[in-house]
Amino acid sequence: MLAITQDSFGGPEVLKLAEVSRPEPGPAEVLIRVHAIGVNPTDSWHRASGGLAGGETPIRLGWDVSGVIESVGPGVTIFQPGDEVFGLPRHPHPAGTYAQYVTSPARHVIRKPSRLTHTEAAALPLAALTAWQALVDTADLRPGQRVLIHAAAGGVGHLAVQIAKARGAYVIGTARSAKHDLVLGLGADEVIDYTAVDFTTIARDIDVVLDTIGGEYGPRSLTTLRPGGILVALASPAEAYLAEQARPLGSRAAFMIVEADRAGLHEIAALVENGSLRPHIDTVLPLEWAAEAHALGTSGRTSGKIVLTVD
Repeated sequence: MLAITQDSFGGPEVLKLAEVSRPEPGPAEVLIRVHAIGVNPTDSWHRASGGLAGGETPIRLGWDVSGVIESVGPGVTIFQPGDEVFGLPRHPHPAGTYAQYVTSPARHVIRKPSRLTHTEAAALPLAALTAWQALVDTADLRPGQRVLIHAAAGGVGHLAVQIAKARGAYVIGTARSAKHDLVLGLGADEVIDYTAVDFTTIARDIDVVLDTIGGEYGPRSLTTLRPGGILVALASPAEAYLAEQARPLGSRAAFMIVEADRAGLHEIAALVENGSLRPHIDTVLPLEWAAEAHALGTSGRTSGKIVLTVD
């Protein structure tokens, strides 16, 4: 089969299309014929530095996948060949979905919502599960609470806006002015142009902050929280540092890494089916253009998700 591989760490140019052995599903695994793959910032991080892989090469990137069950391994009873599925295999451990075929633990994928194409479904797993696990599982977001979502037009952010609205929250997003129509169209109640004003002077009495950016955004966002509020950081493992700063303010801070989550996928699929959640696809490129997809993803010019498709 064909897959995107890399023999060294670096820029998008290290990604190459190569012929590799097609995997076979082991016990409790399925083999998926890949139709589409979501591209995520963590893919670029692993490409550039090895990320959680520990600096060993060669590596194969990718976690988001939507496709069709090709075969099932011993002990799998919930799928059969021909089933359309999507999911987040093995995360945060290597999965290698930038390929024509990929194996996955059977319970790391679920049936694809009928109202989504494979391209749309592939845009959801990592970003939507990140938003769900941050807002619902970690922050316990409830109706009427005020949530501040940074980079609200981004891959995680645009889905977090929709999930928060589906939970009955009052949503404030940060985004460049050119992206305000998109964020408001997703259901946000307010959008702050972070390039023109200091968001800390506008966002007040926030119950939940979703920080997808890191750096100075964490400490600054703590000042917007009401006593008892929580900041969930996704981009920087500064949990202890933020928690120390949050404590005298009467708030909390947590750092979260998304996990493969069958129950969460079902919740996301239910939101899709009832019309509450839809991915915004910025760009679709063929698998062999993975390097171009990575260059575009780090340009800061995109909204929503970039997706690779497999012929």
